[in-house]
Amino acid sequence: MKEDMYSVEQVADQLGLHVRTVRGYIRSGRLRAVRIGKQYRIAASDLDALTGQTRDTTGTLTGAAEVSSIVQIDGVDRAAADRLGTLVLASANTGHDPANPLRVQTVHDEERHRMKIIILGDPASTAELLHLLDAVLNADNGLLDREVPHA
Repeated sequence: MKEDMYSVEQVADQLGLHVRTVRGYIRSGRLRAVRIGKQYRIAASDLDALTGQTRDTTGTLTGAAEVSSIVQIDGVDRAAADRLGTLVLASANTGHDPANPLRVQTVHDEERHRMKIIILGDPASTAELLHLLDAVLNADNGLLDREVPHA
């Protein structure tokens, strides 16, 4: 399969950039290019690498989207934060595409009785994890003991 090659002008048009900006990307190594005579040629795969896009087996562009979410939960003691963190991390590490794993970080502020869960991943997996969180937070299952003593 022959790969498409683009001129600097074509890349600038596709990206909505000035030609000088594209040349600067090439000179700095941010965009790979081949010099043919006095002109640069950019392979489609190198352009995709710059923009973060990928192509499927037919050569069609597939949009790679990533979602970042921060969930803040008030009224959470240390024990409940540990239980919730274990649940979220276990869910994030099972049943998802190993090539695009969910990245999750949990932080508990003991002084404010507040927990934050930071989630980075593809939209479908992130939505699934957020649905799980919603179900756990709105259920009366004892996972979260929200009665926090006031100091």
